[in-house]
Amino acid sequence: MEVQESKILSQCSRMQKILLVGEGEFSFSLSLAKAFAYVAKITAVSLDVRVGLGRQYSNGDANVKELESLGCTVVRGINVHTMTSDYRLSRYDRIVFNFPHAGKHKDVVTGFMQSAPEMMNEGGEIHFTNMTMYPFNKLDIKSLAGENGLRLIKQMQFKKWIFPCYSNKSQSRSPTHEVVPGDGFKDSTQKKAALKVSNSSHKKRDKNARRSEIDRVIPTLRPKH
Repeated sequence: MEVQESKILSQCSRMQKILLVGEGEFSFSLSLAKAFAYVAKITAVSLDVRVGLGRQYSNGDANVKELESLGCTVVRGINVHTMTSDYRLSRYDRIVFNFPHAGKHKDVVTGFMQSAPEMMNEGGEIHFTNMTMYPFNKLDIKSLAGENGLRLIKQMQFKKWIFPCYSNKSQSRSPTHEVVPGDGFKDSTQKKAALKVSNSSHKKRDKNARRSEIDRVIPTLRPKH
């Protein structure tokens, strides 16, 4: 698989410690891992404690094996509400959460934003991808971020086709925001961010175009100072 690193580096770098939470079949983790030559700093976690993922995720077991063969760490049974106290995790430069469970959306996102900042290294970022369609667009990311000591510093589009292995089983459309600690919200065109949250929306494309592309708006948040 060939992925232009310049596209990936706008969000993550192979030199950073990256935590990917809420993984289902670990397809996004695998896509990101394959984009980097050195991937030992990637940790992918799932709430599901089952070793066998075949029944729910057809490629889950194979993805986990490949991730581990690439030097990544896979951890099961991680709840975003309590992950700060889990001895298996540490502090990271990037914490990524794609498409939280639809039925528990606000509760999950709130728990994530409360926990993630405590696990960030200095200058770290949180990348959060969420649906832009109703009812997901009712979630006020800016307000929620502010309530948890974060500020929006950037939003950008996220293209699913950059990650060929990625397959979202729980929901097919989502948005992305970037958030970081700090006072106030900076202009969305600003490039630097410490914590990211994102929103995305689908666009119908020509039959010959990339059918798997998902456009996501990624706002960036950082801790308040």
